[in-house]
Amino acid sequence: MTRARTTRRRFLQLIAGTGVLSRAALGSTDAAPPRSSAAAAGAPTAPHANDPSVAEAISDGALRLEFDSSLRSRAWHVRRDAERESLVPLTAWATTESLTLADGTALEHFALVMIERESVDGPQGRGTKLTLTGRSTSGIEKRVQVKLLERYPGFAFYQVSYRNLSQRPLALRGWRSADCTLLPGAAAGRAQAAHANEPSFWSYCGSTHEDRRDWVQPVRAGFEQQNFMGMTASDYGGGTPIVDVWRRDCGIAVGHLELTPRLLSLPLKRTARGAQLGVVGTHERALAPDEELEIPETFITTHTGDYFATLDTYRRVMAERGLIPAHAPASAYEGIWCAWGYERDCTPAQIAATLPKVRELGLKWAVIDDGWQSNIGDWNLSREKYPRGEADMRELVASIRARGLIPRLWYSPLSVAPGSDVLHDHTDMLLLDKEGAPQHISWWNTFYLCPAYDKTVAYTQALVRRFIGEWGFAGLKVDGQHLNGVAPCYNPAHRHSRPEESVEKLQDFLQAMYQSALELDPHTVMELCPCGTSYSFFNFASMNHAPASDPESSWQVRHKGKTLKALMGPGAAFAGDHVELSDGGDDFASTVGIGAIVSTKFTWPADPKPKDSFLLTPQKEALWRKWIALHNERRLAQGNYRGELYDIGFDKPETHVIEKSGRLYYALYARSWSGPVALRGLSAGRHRLRDYFNERDLGEVSAPGATLPLAFERFLVLEAIPI
Repeated sequence: MTRARTTRRRFLQLIAGTGVLSRAALGSTDAAPPRSSAAAAGAPTAPHANDPSVAEAISDGALRLEFDSSLRSRAWHVRRDAERESLVPLTAWATTESLTLADGTALEHFALVMIERESVDGPQGRGTKLTLTGRSTSGIEKRVQVKLLERYPGFAFYQVSYRNLSQRPLALRGWRSADCTLLPGAAAGRAQAAHANEPSFWSYCGSTHEDRRDWVQPVRAGFEQQNFMGMTASDYGGGTPIVDVWRRDCGIAVGHLELTPRLLSLPLKRTARGAQLGVVGTHERALAPDEELEIPETFITTHTGDYFATLDTYRRVMAERGLIPAHAPASAYEGIWCAWGYERDCTPAQIAATLPKVRELGLKWAVIDDGWQSNIGDWNLSREKYPRGEADMRELVASIRARGLIPRLWYSPLSVAPGSDVLHDHTDMLLLDKEGAPQHISWWNTFYLCPAYDKTVAYTQALVRRFIGEWGFAGLKVDGQHLNGVAPCYNPAHRHSRPEESVEKLQDFLQAMYQSALELDPHTVMELCPCGTSYSFFNFASMNHAPASDPESSWQVRHKGKTLKALMGPGAAFAGDHVELSDGGDDFASTVGIGAIVSTKFTWPADPKPKDSFLLTPQKEALWRKWIALHNERRLAQGNYRGELYDIGFDKPETHVIEKSGRLYYALYARSWSGPVALRGLSAGRHRLRDYFNERDLGEVSAPGATLPLAFERFLVLEAIPI
């Protein structure tokens, strides 16, 4: 955003003829942060500490940021062990914030003219704020505020702004912030030499892609991904505004901290120097004289291990600012059967016939999926399947409850089919693009409704009240890739102050749905399944159940689980989605082992689709029954996921840990493994290890430093029992 200011900052006089300012001229009396500040605590001492190129620095026990006289910066990871503290280079000197002019050139050079340092103590705790002011030869003032807070070591909050102090407007195209390149590092180089196929970096990107690619990927030569947070296809977009890249020893992440989505990018690219990442936005208009451009608040953070620590910290920061993931009721952790195995032709008779087996296997939820409706938009019942209308649906819901099961209904809001009554009667609810055309939702061949239009909200709330209050459902499966983000809306009937209101108010629309359901049933389970997209963090306050969302592999089940456990918090109600979507169609281990909720779409006693059958055969039933029983007995989905213990990229075998009731549960995955495995996280003392799937004891270990030789194919799930 831009804002005019009538008063102008007084600059300290530059030292004539030099490109470097003295500390006295800069108003800084200390070469290091004050000893009383959090940023100075444990300030590292290293040969470079007196480097004359360093004009100022700010540091805590995990991250050190240095700035030179041109407002360039570099970052260090602070490593501590029992005896000493050392600095590990993260980035080299670079301009991390710049403006892109209308002709495509970058305005990067700003002479440092002022330094201000102060202690802060606000809603997010105590720390230190460093403000650096610079000025370009063209008369543009750049101000960089960096905060390090005691509560979030290694996490730097950035607020950057630019003011036009010249007498002429400056034509802009955009801006870049948190632009840095993670260096390969000596440890990474040695590891790559030892393991020729091992990448130098792994990454997490919170963006959405139509091809439904992995959220966690190795960053090899040639890797490049723009990670735009808006629409990347007609009905694919949005996401969590974070990119994290890491080496074996440590990593760095960047993102924005605004409370609503922003249409910006977080590009990640493998270069000859390392892995380049940053935050990039557009601003295609002139900056008038004395006008200020304030960049969305961003962050730079460092960590050890994989990206889990970054996402966990981001969640806690955003919760303190008011974006809190919704609470999951106890029923959200129960096993799920979904009628989608019968697909859209599913009939009430097929559902009713399957319910006895659902109950017998120990599942609790019965989900009526896509196909019950007359069309998408009106959301009336199909008269072919429900000839008595709502009476038939209420009867089906009652039969589900009579068997001790819990009914959930599939629904896809914001989508309306051509030919529907609601579209005929309320074309004003449509989300329109710049040309006045409806925005297309490809999967159902429907159009978007605008989430920022009051009539759309009211219509949707009435539907929720019907599903929960009148039909008697205990939960909703809110489905569709189009729910992760929407395009800007140009419908003149909506009188938006800006087209981006539709983007920013999607979270308010979903919250209105959620609150309408809770008013009728405070234990409502609101599942949001954005069909293969990466999930928008801004929507988590309106959902209390998240599936792996159409995974294309068991690897996706597991890394989506790790991601959502971090973003939703300890004990997140995360489901592995239909096990039929996993490797081999039967990989329950990738669900139960990571503390996810079991889910299946089997058909029984017959399958109308023999070619692509999901029939529960006797052989399958034995396996399904065993895993569902393990899920119900241990209820690991309600445990604490210990994502900090193992690096999902570099550690082999891939290992996940759940802590519950004083025990640790390890899940190990590999095509084939034979060798020692370090068992991290165990409390001091002896522990008995048990393979709880094969029901066999594996002996005892002593912690800390416990290591066990193991051999397995595909997976191994262990229970560590303190002795």
